[in-house]
Amino acid sequence: MVSIAILAGGQSKRMGRDKAFLEVGGRPVIERVMGQVQSLTDDLFISTNSPEKYVHLGLPLVPDIYPDKAALGGLYSVIQAARHAHVLVVACDMPFLKVALLQYLIDLAPQADVVVPLITPPQPETLHAVYSKNCLPAIERRLLADQLRLIGFFADVTVRYVERDEIVKFDPEFHSFVNMNTPEDWQRVQAIAKAAQDS
Repeated sequence: MVSIAILAGGQSKRMGRDKAFLEVGGRPVIERVMGQVQSLTDDLFISTNSPEKYVHLGLPLVPDIYPDKAALGGLYSVIQAARHAHVLVVACDMPFLKVALLQYLIDLAPQADVVVPLITPPQPETLHAVYSKNCLPAIERRLLADQLRLIGFFADVTVRYVERDEIVKFDPEFHSFVNMNTPEDWQRVQAIAKAAQDS
């Protein structure tokens, strides 16, 4: 069993409003994400420094231990908070998560400290990945040195990259990795959701 953390800490600057509550298929996207991952864990929580926005969702809320350290600070805090040895981290703005693919990542977790999809090298999908508690010392060193690149600590831990040819079996269109940073992204997401509804 793994813990699961939904990262809702982004500033949503390019979107112009809080993307966690944009509707996709008639539901706020964060509620879609919650519904998709709930069956995979007994320890589901949200990473946020604005708890008042998310308290109505009824999940535990985890603030950053080291504030103002970008996504790396959020990652450190959720690994620390997780009840299990591994935590699956997903972003709050990925409306098309595939449970079977997430389960595949979880099944690989004992093999490495990080299990992360690699769709478009060299940038892995760090907010759709599984991390072990072994990552904590390496992440903390970088936080304290203000080296906030999310994959910077990968050099100090074992990483299992999940390649495109593995992912395609579960998600041939790679829709799991579609997220919403801009109004244009949201339009694209709406189109995908409508096509799925109509098919």
